[in-house]
Parts: sequence; structure tokens; C-alpha cells
Amino acid sequence: MSEYLVVAGMSGAGRSTTAATLEDLGWFVIDNLPSALIGKVSELVKGAGSEMERVALVVGRGGGDLDDVLPAVDGLIDERNRIRILFLDADDDVLVRRFEGTRRRHPQEGRGVVDSIADERRLLAPIRDRADIVIDTGELNVNQLRSRLMEVFGTDQTTTMSTSILSFGFKHGLPRDVDLLFDCRFLPNPYWDEALRPMSGEEDPVKEFVLTRPETEAFLDKVEDLLCLLIPAYVQEGKSYLTIALGCTGGRHRSVAIGNEIARRLAAHGFANTVFHRDIDR
Repeated sequence: MSEYLVVAGMSGAGRSTTAATLEDLGWFVIDNLPSALIGKVSELVKGAGSEMERVALVVGRGGGDLDDVLPAVDGLIDERNRIRILFLDADDDVLVRRFEGTRRRHPQEGRGVVDSIADERRLLAPIRDRADIVIDTGELNVNQLRSRLMEVFGTDQTTTMSTSILSFGFKHGLPRDVDLLFDCRFLPNPYWDEALRPMSGEEDPVKEFVLTRPETEAFLDKVEDLLCLLIPAYVQEGKSYLTIALGCTGGRHRSVAIGNEIARRLAAHGFANTVFHRDIDR
């Protein structure tokens, strides 16, 4: 059985970076593939044997055959392949800035960049609704996106759900690609301690400040119990990816320390996970 990853998303949201990263991770990547040829790729993969066990299909760049993508995906499923859909997204204002910065023409060729983005978002809505994982690239630079992709797709996850812990700062915007979100802003803030302010939640003085509070211990115990209930249920339902987000004001102190501690506790229960600190360097 072959493993397929269909990569779709908004133009300007990072498909080129994603294709290059997956290729570095050992995936056989076919970029800008017309959806009419997806079935032909399946025939090719069958003949190639183990050389093409993990295939990434980057679709939708031209925008002309987006209606055919999901029927083609269903055809692969009918052949008993393992197939997942990754959707890359970003807010409209971010996409507008990216296109204005590169001076590239939008593939939809509408009346302007804003109208083109709106048209593409409408066309891609059914694919986004079917996606197994959505990554919001609006607050990620190229290196951060690459790190996020390597955490999600860099290991063999054919038999289990991929669980990711994401820390972030509310003042930098809510992440949209999450399943569960916990607000850590009720905890005392190390930022107001001048000695701790330059540090991050990965350094011992900040960790001690955050994790030794009675309210922190109670919060962690409740979240741990909840996740130990939910994760097996998600696996049972066949969910491929679970992203758990922890937010504080700036994303540098409390959410980082709490995220690392939750990751440690989940690992102790046998739930493998990865950790990504979106705003730790801001």
C-alpha cells in the first residue's frame, strides 16, 4: 500500500517551500500536477515498487481544475492507498502583502489581487474542508514553516496519530491550524520580572517561575487528564493529526514552559509528540 500526501492551499501560502521540504524528507514530490493525472501517477507508483512508497502531489497552482481534485483523491482511496490532504492557508492581508512583495501575478488572474484571492478561496473551500491537517503560514517565515513540516512529516507516522504541541503569543495572532487551544494568560507573567524578561520558557529560571505555582500544577493536572481521555478517542476515530495550542501574551515565557511540560507528560503516558514554539524569538 502506497502513502500519498496531497498538498493544496492558497497561492502564496507556501506550497513551493512545502514541496522542497518534503523532497528533503524523502518523499517523491510531483509539483503542479493536473488533477486529471493523479490516477496515472497511481499506476506509475504501482510499477515502481518500494522506490515510491511516499508520494506528495502538489496540486492547484493553476486553479483551472480544482473541482476535479477531490474525485481524483477518492479514486486513490478506492484503490486502498493511504492518502492524506495537507492544506496551506494564510489570512488575506498576508497573501496580499506576499504578492505585492514579489510582484508576481496571481494564478486566478482576477480583477486584482484581492478579488483573485477571494475567488481562489471559494474554489478551494471543499478541499480545505476535507483536509487532514491545515497549516496557517501567516505568522511563519520560511524556516519556521520548514521546521513545522519536518516535525509533522519527518517521521514514520503510518500507524499512529501525529500529535503536535504549539506555543504562541496572543498578541501575534491566533493560530488557525489547531484542534485544542488553552489560554495560559491567567498564570503569573515572568515578563514583569526584569531578570527573567530576556529569557524564554526553555530556560530553568523561567520554568521554575511558571511551573512551581500551585495554580500551574492544578492546570497541568486537569489538561493532562483531559488529553489522556481525548487522544485515544481521536485515534479510535481515525484522526491523523492533532495540534494542541498553548497561548500566553507574547508566546515566549508561559506558553513555552507549559507546552514543554505537557509534551513531557504526554510522552510519559506513551503519547509521542512534537513541540513547536511559534513566537519564542519575537
